[in-house]
Amino acid sequence: MRKILALSLKDTLLRFSSPVEWLFFLVMPLFFIYMISGGTNPDQDQRIHLYVVDQAQGELSSALIAELEKSPAVKPIPMALEEALEAFDARQVSAVLIIPTGFYTQALKDGQAELELKQQPNAVNALIDQQAVQTAIGRLSSLTDIANASTTQAAALMPFENEGARQAYFDEAFSQAQVLMAASPSRVREVQAITADPIEYDPRANTVAGQMITWTFIPLIGLSAMFAMERASGTLRRLLVTPTSKAQILGGTIFGQVVTAVLQMAILVTFGALVLKIDWGQSPLGLLMVIVPSTLAAAALGTMLGTFVKSEGQANGLSIMIGMVMAMLSGCWYPIELFPPFMRTAAQIFPTYWSMQGFLDIAVRGQGAAGVALESLVLLGFAAVFFVVGVIRFRFE
Repeated sequence: MRKILALSLKDTLLRFSSPVEWLFFLVMPLFFIYMISGGTNPDQDQRIHLYVVDQAQGELSSALIAELEKSPAVKPIPMALEEALEAFDARQVSAVLIIPTGFYTQALKDGQAELELKQQPNAVNALIDQQAVQTAIGRLSSLTDIANASTTQAAALMPFENEGARQAYFDEAFSQAQVLMAASPSRVREVQAITADPIEYDPRANTVAGQMITWTFIPLIGLSAMFAMERASGTLRRLLVTPTSKAQILGGTIFGQVVTAVLQMAILVTFGALVLKIDWGQSPLGLLMVIVPSTLAAAALGTMLGTFVKSEGQANGLSIMIGMVMAMLSGCWYPIELFPPFMRTAAQIFPTYWSMQGFLDIAVRGQGAAGVALESLVLLGFAAVFFVVGVIRFRFE
């Protein structure tokens, strides 16, 4: 056991001798997981920001902003004119809505109310802003029509004393229409389908699990480059002169990298739980039953590949290519349910598929240790096969 530990320490120090390794070990995985999953808080307001310059400062402009607040797509942000235009020129915002001083109910009644909407050219978000503003204006027009109709009916029953009394009645009718429209029931009925969706998909959990597998498997498969380098430098020949078996040499290499990979996955799992709010379930044992066999299978694959490659450069290229192809075809980048049936079946030949399914069983399907037992056994089977082939083909030159 001391030989295995010594070899593990040697390989770990050799792997992290370059600062670039830390980039692939921690920095890039965290960066890609954070960016692809969409940021920190899944409950934060994801609406498109629309800067609003309210120069009218009246009841109608306040009502317009209130209607924009109801939009599921656009979030109005009050802003001073100079600041809004500066942000628009710097392309920091897709659109700026300017409500001029003449935007009042009388102008809206007369059909003369105007708004200025500045939009970035060829910007999808600007089109969404435009649609949201048009929807809000449409609702205000409806409120105005209701208040006008109410005022006309009231005047027919009892003429107003003066224009001031008429305007006061109109304003009151407009406010009442707002209250009633806000309290009106939805005209759309939502009915839940009887047939349950067979696909359980959580984009954030899929992203975290897929990126975690990708960034863990590629370095572990890259163990092949370490064997190629040591063959070229003669280190393996000197090791075999010592009373150390091939199984001990391979076991020491795999053990050290597996411990490192388990630590890496633990950091990424913790990051997903604390920062991205991923629910990894209530079974740490189940999570461990996926993490450890996954890293064993990946390290054993890298060890086996190291007995086939002829140079360090060849090993580096192959490890990246194999790792990325396996991740892509196993559903780590895209939901496996989007693939044709024959592709979903073929993907089962990759250990990354079983690793991905194990993580999703925990994070999405709420499974525990019993639920991931199959994935764990299959991954251990991959590890055993790769290790045996590596031992049989192991050579020092």
